[in-house]
Amino acid sequence: METLATSGFAPDLLQGKVALVAGASSGINLAIARRLAAAGARVAMLSRSAERIEAAGALVAAEGQEVLARAADVRDFDAVAAVAAEAAQRFGPLDIVVSGAAGNFHAPAAHLSANGFKTVIDIDLIGNFNVLRASFEHLRKPGASLFSITAPGAEVPGLFQVHANAAKAGINMTVRCLAMEWGPAGVRVNALSPGPIANTPGMSKLAASPEREQALKARLPLRRYGDFDDITNAALFLASDLSRYVTGTVLDCDGGMRLGDASADALSPPARG
Repeated sequence: METLATSGFAPDLLQGKVALVAGASSGINLAIARRLAAAGARVAMLSRSAERIEAAGALVAAEGQEVLARAADVRDFDAVAAVAAEAAQRFGPLDIVVSGAAGNFHAPAAHLSANGFKTVIDIDLIGNFNVLRASFEHLRKPGASLFSITAPGAEVPGLFQVHANAAKAGINMTVRCLAMEWGPAGVRVNALSPGPIANTPGMSKLAASPEREQALKARLPLRRYGDFDDITNAALFLASDLSRYVTGTVLDCDGGMRLGDASADALSPPARG
């Protein structure tokens, strides 16, 4: 994985903090775990594959921070609760929880099986609730910051993504409801919505050819994919006291993707006749 930049943030921004990151074996969630650790947090990481999460944990540990890496399927509430309890026992109350486990694939709705739809709902939506709910007893109160990884599709409909978009829409409402319920305890709950982020499994599926990649970039107002620094900087903001008065919010980090098609053709004024 590429080296993450740390300019613009004090390296001790999260010194003494404890973080739990779900779905942290690869991609955006691993990058977030690395950034939180680089800012001083001790990090507990979980993902379904024991082999992959142990390798990811070793990567974070090699960068100089205490790490706990455990295999757990977010669909299994008791397994997630056990990791949260172990993390709190080892490191102390949880200051930061990142819920990012997800499953996805492209499928026309007319050919999508009921089981395929349910699988994505179970991982993305129910798994998200399991992570947040299982963490609650172990949070620092007041002061904890929780955020889920959502997607622009939570608000913008798209082809062949009814299962994923329905799950992400549910995540957005989940964090808003929990922000209201848990706010009096001093707990903040938000969501982070990445757009196209380079070098992630999702983008390798969405843009499998250079032509498709260029077409996607042409529709973005900023005309480029984001990178791991873009998304982890946003995550660090939500995790830290820099956002201490922010709750119930979906933070879009998507290059303007949610705004709609900003391609040259779309932006061209109509011909005068």
